[in-house]
Amino acid sequence: MIFLKTRVTKIALLSFFSLFFSFSIYAQEGKQLFQQNCQTCHALDKDLTGPALRGFKERGPWGDQKELYKWIHNPASYLQGNAYAKALQQKYGAIMQAFPQLTEKQIDAITDYIVSAPAAGQKTDGGDGAGAAANQQGEGNGSLIFGVVSIILAIIALILMQVNNNLKKLSDDKEGINRPEQVPFWRNKVYIALIALLLFVVGGYYVAKGAIGLGRQQGYQPEQPIYYSHKVHAGVNQINCLYCHGSAWESKHAAIPSLNVCMNCHKAISTYEKGPKLYNEEGNEINGTAEIQKLYKYAGYTPGKPWDPSKAKSPEWVKIHNLPDHVYFNHAQHVNAGKVACQTCHGNIQEMDVVKQVSELSMGWCINCHRETKVNFFNGKDSTGNKFYSIYEKFHNDVNAGKMDSVKVADIGGLECQKCHY
Repeated sequence: MIFLKTRVTKIALLSFFSLFFSFSIYAQEGKQLFQQNCQTCHALDKDLTGPALRGFKERGPWGDQKELYKWIHNPASYLQGNAYAKALQQKYGAIMQAFPQLTEKQIDAITDYIVSAPAAGQKTDGGDGAGAAANQQGEGNGSLIFGVVSIILAIIALILMQVNNNLKKLSDDKEGINRPEQVPFWRNKVYIALIALLLFVVGGYYVAKGAIGLGRQQGYQPEQPIYYSHKVHAGVNQINCLYCHGSAWESKHAAIPSLNVCMNCHKAISTYEKGPKLYNEEGNEINGTAEIQKLYKYAGYTPGKPWDPSKAKSPEWVKIHNLPDHVYFNHAQHVNAGKVACQTCHGNIQEMDVVKQVSELSMGWCINCHRETKVNFFNGKDSTGNKFYSIYEKFHNDVNAGKMDSVKVADIGGLECQKCHY
């Protein structure tokens, strides 16, 4: 029969919508997974804490996807029998964190993103901020075009279904087959049910996604009263994070440094001359010397004259990293006791001019870290490690007996609710 059956057409329409949403979600999944799990230590085109990832399939054993699964799921175990992985550890001074929670399909999605991601363009006069804005605009335009094309295809599919029904009616009339009048598609209960189901699924997905993201500020990058470049201070001048945020070593809060800390250096440094050019997020060049003058105004300092700190007025810095009030987080416990690097949570701060929130800082993100991070256990043989953990005698005995190869934060209560929630 030359005409398509109505049931087959409906199935084809359902298959189209299923394929559309599956493709849409999968197309974004690799990039999202990369941002959530990889970009703290890796970039595509330059070495960070770990090596640049573009072209990694041509290096070492990673051309075999199964070898990549083994490496990502358990780097410590894989390291023992692979010379290339050992060389990476020696070069970068650390071993990659394990990601057993990533499925093979998710690893494939990350791999596809790394392989297919466009190469980084040349920097323009607008600086990194303008480039990032252009990339975001390009991604937004691509998503808009994809959405418009999908809607057009859906409309065409509905029109074809209606045409098929009309042709079928003409055929039946010609053959003398008496069939009831066709119900218009806008009154057809099957169509209405399909559209309602589709809207329910799509709406539920975006509502759930939005609800999960409530209170999260990943990517938040506010403008500050003084343009302070961490790239210049922590990167170019190699100022240790704890020089300005010393309370992170011994208290719950990292705290914002007082003007006394700033003026320790800037009583002698009044101009910005030898550092790299500074740009804001709109691509406009920043006058570093003028920003130092803003600092002097807040501090009530006149170059060449004695400084009276009592006249200082602190700038109204905008807090970037916020946690819910019911969440307990202690910087000293992580930085001092746990030896966690600042970049683990805050990203490559030494490469940022304007600081932004890199990690999502969600409960799942923290729990995954606790599951994978090894405790800095005290070793009595060479007196290294944190002596606090010497009280965990059972774990020491299990490690010595070979029952455990290491102790994770989760093993000592890192997943208990009351550890982080009041």
